[in-house]
Amino acid sequence: MLNITRLPLGLMGTNSYIITENNKALVVDPGGDFQKLDQLIQEKGVEVIAILLTHAHFDHIGAVDDARQAYQAPVYLHQAEHDWLTDSTLNGSALFQIGEITAEPADYELKPGHLEIGPFTFEVRHTPGHSPGSVSFVFRNQRFTVAGDTLFQRGIGRTDLPGGDREILEDSITTQLFSLRNDMKIYPGHGLPTTVEEEKKENPFFS
Repeated sequence: MLNITRLPLGLMGTNSYIITENNKALVVDPGGDFQKLDQLIQEKGVEVIAILLTHAHFDHIGAVDDARQAYQAPVYLHQAEHDWLTDSTLNGSALFQIGEITAEPADYELKPGHLEIGPFTFEVRHTPGHSPGSVSFVFRNQRFTVAGDTLFQRGIGRTDLPGGDREILEDSITTQLFSLRNDMKIYPGHGLPTTVEEEKKENPFFS
């Protein structure tokens, strides 16, 4: 049975998600605190077979290399942010007084459409606006979507970092996320989960 666990990590409490089926796991956005992440992986007794990035801002990539090396798992990222892992100016860490955060380049490029990794089958939707390569992972049969910093509970992603665009972000939400079924659960990059229906009705940017 497929399960998802939310684990806030790093200085900004960025949500990392561990998606498991049987003894296999996907890690989404390992944002920092690798020891905390690894402790949960060990407790679950699962094999990490891929690391998925919703986008490459610094607070989502802090433990990427540690996780890649520990689990020998490939990293997936949208091609629009191919250079962001290695460039602290692009990923935003150079803009904040936290030290430069970088990682080795991704192993595979994410493209819109269906993707199969081990026992996991899901849809990749390109949802730019917060950043050019932002994507959302849609697990249609399980009725949940990991949306990164695109859509939050009663909020939307910031657009004042490099490559951000408010108009593009709102279009991504309305066309790519609000087109999903109303009872689709949305797991955001920060904060608590919500649903498509809730955000259509209650989100002040759209309601």
